[in-house]
Amino acid sequence: MEITITAEAAGKINERTENREGYLKLKYDTDGCGCAVNGVIALWHVTELDDTDIAIETNDRTVYVEKSKMVFFDEQMKIDFSKATNCFQLKSPGQILNGHMSLILKEKTD
Repeated sequence: MEITITAEAAGKINERTENREGYLKLKYDTDGCGCAVNGVIALWHVTELDDTDIAIETNDRTVYVEKSKMVFFDEQMKIDFSKATNCFQLKSPGQILNGHMSLILKEKTD
């Protein structure tokens, strides 16, 4: 799997995660979607990784993906930021996987 992060997206990620330690994760979120194959791809900033997270090196930083959810992603993807919609976007050469993706800051819970 190959992920590229545009300069616009990298700048917004830095701005929104400033002074926060953690990891950038592409999450296939199925909460409230009915079943495991119905989900929405989200961009999370997490303080801890799961044992099943796989590291994907990008042109900007490491992005993590759950191993069991890799089937829902394309082989080549780009994380971009749209100023027009003020949202992140996840694209591949053949499709837009999520055109209105927020960066969700997940805090550690005990």
